[in-house]
Amino acid sequence: MRTYIKTLFMLLIVSFIVYLPFVTAQPDKNKEIAQKMIDAINNKDYDILDNLIAPDIVRHCQATPNLNIRSLDEFKDFLKVDSKTFPDSHITTEILIAEGDMVAGYFTYSGTQEGAMGPFPATGKKADLKYLGILRIEDGKIAEMWVEWDNMTFLTQLGHFPLPEK
Repeated sequence: MRTYIKTLFMLLIVSFIVYLPFVTAQPDKNKEIAQKMIDAINNKDYDILDNLIAPDIVRHCQATPNLNIRSLDEFKDFLKVDSKTFPDSHITTEILIAEGDMVAGYFTYSGTQEGAMGPFPATGKKADLKYLGILRIEDGKIAEMWVEWDNMTFLTQLGHFPLPEK
């Protein structure tokens, strides 16, 4: 009985040692996928997204409730429109944290509004906006994303709303 328990205990330890690198490596791989997506968006190289994003990606965003993105093609179309509105747009990764199949990030989006954005005409003004994003990775690709930002701050910086009086 003692030999059985010792053998079982040793098998558990060996299994843990063998499995541990896979557990710790996955979040790093997921962060790499997230950063590659940001780099592709910054470089306006949307074809790279085919290798990073699932064809049936779902994007959730309370800040743009009427914009439904349910596929990679729709996401690319969204990025192309954004690129026309903000041709100098750039995303800076401030913080990237991963656990399991989730990656969370804190980012800065900056760009000059050179085109219309929905009902808001171009202003030629630059905005620097902090935003949060969460990605769910499935089978090595981004399958779902949540993004949130402060629309009032963004629209005020662009000149669409007056600054609050003090």
